[in-house]
Amino acid sequence: MSQVRRVVVEADGGSRGNPGPAAYGALVKDADTGRVLAEDGTTIGVASNNVAEYRGLIAGLRMALDVAPEADIAVRMDSKLVVEQMSGAWKIKHPDMKPLALEANRLAPFGTTYTWVPREQNKHADRLANEALDGKRSGVTVHADDFGGYVDDRRVGAKVRPNPAESSYDDSAVEGAQEPAARGWSPPGGSTTTLVVVRHGATGLTADKRFSGGLAGSNPGLTDDGRDQVRAVADWLAPIAEGVDVVVTSPVRRTRESAEILADSLDVEVVEEPGFAEMEFGAWDGMTFGEVADLRPGELDAWLGSLDAAPPGGESFREVSTRVLGGLARVLDRYAGRTVVVVSHVTPIKILVSDALQAPLSAVFRMELSTASVSVLSFFGEPGSDDLRASLRLYNAQPPGVAQLLDPQRW
Repeated sequence: MSQVRRVVVEADGGSRGNPGPAAYGALVKDADTGRVLAEDGTTIGVASNNVAEYRGLIAGLRMALDVAPEADIAVRMDSKLVVEQMSGAWKIKHPDMKPLALEANRLAPFGTTYTWVPREQNKHADRLANEALDGKRSGVTVHADDFGGYVDDRRVGAKVRPNPAESSYDDSAVEGAQEPAARGWSPPGGSTTTLVVVRHGATGLTADKRFSGGLAGSNPGLTDDGRDQVRAVADWLAPIAEGVDVVVTSPVRRTRESAEILADSLDVEVVEEPGFAEMEFGAWDGMTFGEVADLRPGELDAWLGSLDAAPPGGESFREVSTRVLGGLARVLDRYAGRTVVVVSHVTPIKILVSDALQAPLSAVFRMELSTASVSVLSFFGEPGSDDLRASLRLYNAQPPGVAQLLDPQRW
């Protein structure tokens, strides 16, 4: 199979009567070449326009996962409702929409983008839906000439259009096709545990870039901007609410406040994990980097020069790493196979990412992490086993609504 790294999903749906006889149309394109990789036009009985549009999105995502399982996905639709709900900007209130949005969100990898386009820019998907309603087509067509002659069709029941130049094409290849592997490696058997890791919202110390440690420090709460940032994250995560089991938080005030906002939106409980608390900065707490450099230059040089050095009364990176990874082990053991929102701080999140990437601990000095940002880590295999593997799926993402509240000169 050719290596397709980015695809565009175009989808539409229509109902003649609203509700009435309905169908959807969807297609998948190679984002780099514009080639159509797969198309689907299928009737769904009697339904509303919105249901048909959601069904088109679901069909498009399924095709994308089948024909380009390693690709990033960008969705383009002329349905304002679907785009805004899947982007997290609008709440999903209609009972018919909730299970469809949940299924679409289950299929869409983290990082999938949704863009509204005018109807004239979505004519291809509209045509497929109308062809289905007119009885001119039904089901999936995969353009196999783009994929070396076959595609795994066990999920979508695809009709495969072989390359006319390949006279030796054999339909039996479809039956023997293997399930696509994850990018670069095959995950081990066992459960998959996903951590949606959120950094807390802004505090009064964040704006001035002051050291702000864990429970032993000044322990500030969120500002109004900080609360607004976290609410924007909550809105963005709303489409996956049904799949989230719990919010695990550092016990520090600013993370606990952030966690309560998220948990209220996701309708789950909050559980504290002390291992995810911020590094203790001791005597430096409340000071800016520049103030420490001016007033305590020897201490700062030692801290920057060694992962084992600590501010007076504080913790070293090595100590924090041991604590954070202990917390990670407990969370993976307790919530194996589930999706967990973790609310934490700059240093613990960087440590989690470094460990997942098998990078040296010193990599924490080469990462930027914004307030109210979202990172996603998935762990494949049984907790505590030698074959447990981690995958970084998203890092430092700023959901819609957060970016407007973030000023890089302030945070």
